[in-house]
Amino acid sequence: MKLFFSYLKSHVKTIFLTLIFIAVFSAVTLMYGYPVEPVLYASCICLYLGLMVCLIDFLRFRRRHILLQKLAQFTPLSADTLPEPRSVLEQDYLVLLRMAIREQSRLETSLAGVRRENEDYYTMWTHQIKTPIAAMRLLLQTKNVDETGELSAQLFKIEEYVEMALGYVRSESLSSDLLVRRLPLDTVIRQAVRKYAAIFIAKKIRLCYDGTDVQVVTDEKWLLFVLEQLLSNALKYTEKGSISIYLKDNVTKTLVVEDTGIGIRAEDIPRVFERGYTGYQGRAFSRSTGIGLYLCRRILHKLGHSITIESEPGRGTRVLVDLQEYDYQADA
Repeated sequence: MKLFFSYLKSHVKTIFLTLIFIAVFSAVTLMYGYPVEPVLYASCICLYLGLMVCLIDFLRFRRRHILLQKLAQFTPLSADTLPEPRSVLEQDYLVLLRMAIREQSRLETSLAGVRRENEDYYTMWTHQIKTPIAAMRLLLQTKNVDETGELSAQLFKIEEYVEMALGYVRSESLSSDLLVRRLPLDTVIRQAVRKYAAIFIAKKIRLCYDGTDVQVVTDEKWLLFVLEQLLSNALKYTEKGSISIYLKDNVTKTLVVEDTGIGIRAEDIPRVFERGYTGYQGRAFSRSTGIGLYLCRRILHKLGHSITIESEPGRGTRVLVDLQEYDYQADA
């Protein structure tokens, strides 16, 4: 019904003029003394024919509307798939649409080229900077441990930021870099724990992890990146106590990384996954980049997983990663 009223609104001038013509015809014939019956009969015939023409035109209008709605569901839209124009004005609109589509295609191609150039540059930069970092680590290993402890810790942070930068760049084209297969979850967790073992020892933070003994369908490299980010955050904001890694449910395969750190304020939790958002604690301690959790959610979404956070200031944070098998099947 809404469509019908829209049609009437677009043809209100034609309908109004038709009624005026019938009224003028009737008035003139009556003025010349013609009987009323023939005049009414002629007017009814005109109205009937007008209604039939209007109905046929409305049906065509409706079919065209349905076709355009179906075409709107296709992406990208091509002007070649549109119905043929029925008037000069529609032809003009079609020409403008084709020009707009060509311009959009040109801009997308240009933007893709710029994105590839940036990705190539930052990928090259992160790989190049790893060379002096590796050299610095070798030099530090030849010195006295007590003298180089703090330097080693700072070097480790630099490596973390480099890995984060590389992950940020590669996440733009993550779909082409996925190798999804079934693998033991403990294999990925142990790799992440080994990376941060020295920090656990240095900060005297207890690790509570007994293994999960489950297999998940995911990409090992990218899930490892996520777990490293979660452990890095937990260690960053935990000065004493413990960090626990466990499986909440074997059926839902929800992995939990829980710490006894400073926690997150309730008003910050809905926004912690936004790019660049650091929250009150991040600003207070000047340690947050606002990128880590953003990348975690972005990567997990691509993998078909999800992530949520539960936290209370002063009592710690729980990060829950849902690893159920939704979108992928394991490689043979």
